[in-house]
Amino acid sequence: MKKQSLYQRAVGLLARREHSAAELKSKLVKAEFDSDEIDALLVKLASANLQSDERFAQNYLRYRAHRGYGLQRIRQELKERGVATDIINGALEQTDIDWFSLATSVRCKRFGEQEPDDFKQRAKQQRFLQYRGFTHEQITESFNS
Repeated sequence: MKKQSLYQRAVGLLARREHSAAELKSKLVKAEFDSDEIDALLVKLASANLQSDERFAQNYLRYRAHRGYGLQRIRQELKERGVATDIINGALEQTDIDWFSLATSVRCKRFGEQEPDDFKQRAKQQRFLQYRGFTHEQITESFNS
């Protein structure tokens, strides 16, 4: 069986889903391709607009918000995937997601429309929303809507 070329492997990965440059490099290094060749290919793919960290960040942000995750968690996950802070901030500025209403809908979907009866239940719901990446203000507002 003929071994796949570096270019074929990279384009194949990008055909399945968007990848950050760091993710793509990591996967190609694991496939035992030369690191210098990978760096050169990443520049080539970015200039041909086949790979874009900006596009990856926007898609990832939309996807994770749709799955019920908050701004802080998504920001951290993008950093873990090697996306630069300025690109993350740019994607967040371009989004029209209402994080307050998202926090409310996530809380209601998980725990129901009714307000928590006691402090213990409220604390449990707050921890859940905090784990999901919502800010203190968004969590507090989700109980007032």
